[in-house]
Amino acid sequence: MTEITADTATATEQLKGRSLFEVGERTRKRHASERRFRLMGLAAVVFSILALAGLMTSILSNGLSSFHQTFITLDVNLDAAKLDKNGNRDPEDVAKITTFTLQPLIKAAMQTKMTENGIAVEGVNANAAFELISKEAPGELRRFILANPDQIGKTVSFDLLAGGRIDGYYKGRVTMASAELDSNVTPGQLVLADKLKQAGILEQRFNWGFFTAPDASDTRPEAAGLGVAILGSAYMMLIVLVLALPIGVAASIYLEEFAPQNRWTDLIEVNIANLAAVPSIVFGILGLAIFINFVGLPQSAPVVGGLVLTLMTLPTIIIATRAALKAVPPSINDAALGIGASKMQAIFHHILPLAAPGILTGTIIGLAQALGETAPLLLIGMVAFVREYPGAPPEGFFDPASALPVQVYNWTQRGDPAFVERASGAIIVLLIFLVIMNAIAILLRRRFERRW
Repeated sequence: MTEITADTATATEQLKGRSLFEVGERTRKRHASERRFRLMGLAAVVFSILALAGLMTSILSNGLSSFHQTFITLDVNLDAAKLDKNGNRDPEDVAKITTFTLQPLIKAAMQTKMTENGIAVEGVNANAAFELISKEAPGELRRFILANPDQIGKTVSFDLLAGGRIDGYYKGRVTMASAELDSNVTPGQLVLADKLKQAGILEQRFNWGFFTAPDASDTRPEAAGLGVAILGSAYMMLIVLVLALPIGVAASIYLEEFAPQNRWTDLIEVNIANLAAVPSIVFGILGLAIFINFVGLPQSAPVVGGLVLTLMTLPTIIIATRAALKAVPPSINDAALGIGASKMQAIFHHILPLAAPGILTGTIIGLAQALGETAPLLLIGMVAFVREYPGAPPEGFFDPASALPVQVYNWTQRGDPAFVERASGAIIVLLIFLVIMNAIAILLRRRFERRW
């Protein structure tokens, strides 16, 4: 009994301080380590939110101004003696009208409007007043006359774009001090713009042309728009959807349901996973070598961009589709086969409909990723300046076009600050499209998702 009592006392001494109800040194260290880990995680989340907020603040502060533009309203007399000397309104004769012919008409309309409102600025003559108007105005006037030759001989009211410096003055990019050092605008012209605004001749309004107009030259940033880029991106996404979805789903069904498990299928699966991680510029090099140099398709065409983006999107769709097929319980397949359905019937009547939400979600995410790609499109020549709209499909797939991310890159390479504003505005438009596509993916997943 003495030995047992001694052993019990020794064990009690060893366990002293290790009770669950007493906090030991090791427990305190473990709790401190957990607190540090939680603080590190919280700091990472806060840093990410602040970085995102800073990025969005920068983009919005620079780009929101691109959605409104400065316009000058003038009543232009379409003098028939200058525009249609023969008086027959022949389309061939009207088509010979040049922008140089229309410039004096706009200049006269500007001078008339100033005289009617009693506006005059010392040192600003008729030519300087005409320079307040964008160089795009004569071209805009010419397009109107070609579309409406019956208006020749009448006085028509036009909302003409103000020049880039005048527009920048009301957006904070140009000041009186900077105008004194700028060869493209003078302080007197800014004073004249203020007087025109007070008279209601000059005003700022929503710029629909930013969404519909094509790109413009370096001297006319106020006229640059996203029309061609939006249409080109839409064409490419249509090609990607038509090609990548059926091919990706068919490949996934074969690999998941029919392919034998051997080294060849293992090799294919590894390569699909590797292709999903390949840098996008590699697909651009592949498209340049195959579709342009070998096949001979035209550069800067939506068909080439769509094919390149299809190759890039296929691995994403295949991986997402296989994951959706695996998520369907095997009992669904077993039950279908048990009541006499064939393998094809079990897949297309039961498994595929249940996996459709995951497939659609993966497809939309793949399309959103393709919509924002720039590097492969630069390599196939879509960085070129494109002024004309592509035609209707299918011919339009082979016409020169641009894309939203490429247009952003193109505008950031130009020197005028107005193009930086345009680039930020294009980023906002691109982000809106991406948010909409991701929101659709989330809604589809939540609407049709089955929990097993």
